Amino acid sequence: MGGCFSKPKPVELKIEVVLPEKERGKEELSASGKGSPRAYQGNGTARHFHTEERLPTPHPYPSPQDCVEAAVCHVKDLENGQMREVELGWGKVLLVKDNGEFHALGHKCPHYGAPLVKGVLSRGRVRCPWHGACFNISTGDLEDFPGLDSLHKFQVKIEKEKVYVRASKQALQLQRRTKVMAKCISPSAGYSSSTNVLIVGAGAAGLVCAETLRQEGFSDRIVLCTLDRHLPYDRPKLSKSLDTQPEQLALRPKEFFRAYGIEVLTEAQVVTVDVRNKKVVFKDGFKLEYSKLLLAPGSSPRTLSCKGKEMENVFTIRTPEDANRVVRLARGRNVVIVGAGFLGMEVAAYLTEKAHSVSVVELEETPFRRFLGERVGRALMKMFENNRVKFYMQTEVSELRGQEGKLKEVVLKSSKVVRADVCVVGIGAVAATGFLRQSGIGLDSRGFIPVNKMMQTNVPGVFAAGDAVTFPLAWRNNRKVNIPHWQMAHAQGRVAAQNMLAQEAEMNTVPYLWTAMFGKSLRYAGYGEGFDDVIIQGDLEELKFVAFYTKGDEVIAVASMNYDPIVSKVAEVLASGRAIRKREVELFVLHSKTGDMSWLTGKGS
Repeated sequence: MGGCFSKPKPVELKIEVVLPEKERGKEELSASGKGSPRAYQGNGTARHFHTEERLPTPHPYPSPQDCVEAAVCHVKDLENGQMREVELGWGKVLLVKDNGEFHALGHKCPHYGAPLVKGVLSRGRVRCPWHGACFNISTGDLEDFPGLDSLHKFQVKIEKEKVYVRASKQALQLQRRTKVMAKCISPSAGYSSSTNVLIVGAGAAGLVCAETLRQEGFSDRIVLCTLDRHLPYDRPKLSKSLDTQPEQLALRPKEFFRAYGIEVLTEAQVVTVDVRNKKVVFKDGFKLEYSKLLLAPGSSPRTLSCKGKEMENVFTIRTPEDANRVVRLARGRNVVIVGAGFLGMEVAAYLTEKAHSVSVVELEETPFRRFLGERVGRALMKMFENNRVKFYMQTEVSELRGQEGKLKEVVLKSSKVVRADVCVVGIGAVAATGFLRQSGIGLDSRGFIPVNKMMQTNVPGVFAAGDAVTFPLAWRNNRKVNIPHWQMAHAQGRVAAQNMLAQEAEMNTVPYLWTAMFGKSLRYAGYGEGFDDVIIQGDLEELKFVAFYTKGDEVIAVASMNYDPIVSKVAEVLASGRAIRKREVELFVLHSKTGDMSWLTGKGS
């Protein structure tokens, strides 16, 4: 059930009649095609939420019929520090032995379903081998990101040297657990022009902030506003799978926001922030007062500045609509992609099967060069060339030419002319912070919002998180950095929420990111800016390798392909506070034809 804000009169805020779902679709595309922010919110009273609106969560005390119990192994079958998947008839469980104690948890990472048995067990938690999420083995709780859900924890008992696990069948099939959350009990929610917490931006940082507040028992009003037409979605998937529909990308269903009283204003643009009166003004004149504010506006794609840039069929990819349109127009046509960074290369990989031709234009001499170095970049470039992608390197676009306003050719500075029916621009992004210029909230020279370790800005009660911030990176001597990764946004959203509740939490996660191209995944952990050497173990030709990025005698980042779980191992070592020395890696490469990584988890150098 959704409500819609109409154009407000100067003082009061009116709620329109709620239309049935079918009708709303038409209504949203009203004459202007815009309309005021739409609110997805609770039921009519917006005071308490009825029990039938609650999301299905496994009952904390399942009935005996719902439970299954079995002996899964002998006590001596597992060594300390070992993990094993065991079958309970209704599903699998991850059995962990740590410090002589057994723990049983869900066996799949709730983020993308990675088998946790292939992950890394360290310091009382298991880290996902694919994207680095961490779960506490005693509680199943998510302790580091990405993802939103935790693991189920199952009962373990030892009888006559046998290990028994008892689990709810429902939990075994769900494989994910949403933490218990408070509900909104604010009597004026949905009607008043003030909110306790306002979150600008509904990406990972904004959503995790809202969820963390509810998990920590906060029951006052929370309003999330976004420029998007959609509820929070998995944006990194857009460039990897261009024809995915918005509903498939949703991070949480509409019922979730309703059940926990998290209001989402869509197509809502904040134009000014008045920190003195704690008030924001939206583009349509609607004003909203707040007590605490989180700024998580993300970034806007850079656009080309050359002649013909406003031609039809020239795209940046920011929304599901952009991505869907590109794939629709690219079928059987010639596509030119400007920029060989993550977005450009993911789009190129996805379109090779569908387009007639795919060409990539890039200023550097190899793709990903600044990020992954020359050798890894070249190996990946070869993989693309083997998949019919043509590269125009060390050049840029000087003009886009068309016929009747429709793109036909891309002219390069090297004076080469490339046929193009569709052009996708992936040349980076700028912080979407223009609306803060006159606000008194500090911005640096590049438009980023500087925050401290607690994600606080220079204004008390105003926090910031996600792609638009620079923050001190704990394990790189608190160097102020901007890291526009999905996983970082999650972590920053949580820290901001904890500090809104005066919990004095600090940012200390190790950056982790991934990309997928032609069915192969590249994983990366650390912060490699300024690396002065790359040590490679494995085979670049075969795309089975691990690359260690070093600065001086220290490893500052690692990337791998087909070499799991080494990136998660390195991330875990860095997270524990231990430095990895260049000489350790050199010895590993020298002596290790087996790929043995025990040196990494060994204590001390």
